[in-house]
Amino acid sequence: MPDIARRKPKPTAERWLEAGLFHSRWLMAPFYVGLVAALIALLVVFFNEAVHELSHLFVMKPNQAIMMVLSLIDLSLAGNLLLIVIFSGYENFVSKIDTADDEDRPSWMGTVDFSGLKMKLIASIVAISAIALLKAFMELSEGKELSDRSLMWLVVIHVTFVVSGVLLALMDWLAGKTDKH
Repeated sequence: MPDIARRKPKPTAERWLEAGLFHSRWLMAPFYVGLVAALIALLVVFFNEAVHELSHLFVMKPNQAIMMVLSLIDLSLAGNLLLIVIFSGYENFVSKIDTADDEDRPSWMGTVDFSGLKMKLIASIVAISAIALLKAFMELSEGKELSDRSLMWLVVIHVTFVVSGVLLALMDWLAGKTDKH
């Protein structure tokens, strides 16, 4: 006889507690709605930056054009990061998103687990940090004043993110090599 058939039914209080704990995952849903609001705010900032920079398009020097592009890429990466967190966080911790097999559904949606989410998050943060560092070096090359202290902190922070990403990847790799408990 299977194990399930021989088990005693759980006490009512335990069933209620477990049901309550399970349904508490919905408390995370407002966080994801808030992140959608942050994505909208980022979109507004993106368009403000684009309009402001493009108004100077015909008098821009090449370095200024590159700086404009880097700023817009930076905002785009932050938007991508928000989408990844919204979709994968909601699907991993709240509920599956039913898109009825919509052809526009991203291929990674529903397949990014918490480990994958961490790696995408750190990769986006490293890319954003690298862009900030590149922008600082380009400003230096244009003769803009930037203190050695500020530049040192940008490098230290970037290296910290890179090392953290490598260590997270190493931990995930090691965890994948060990037996599951």
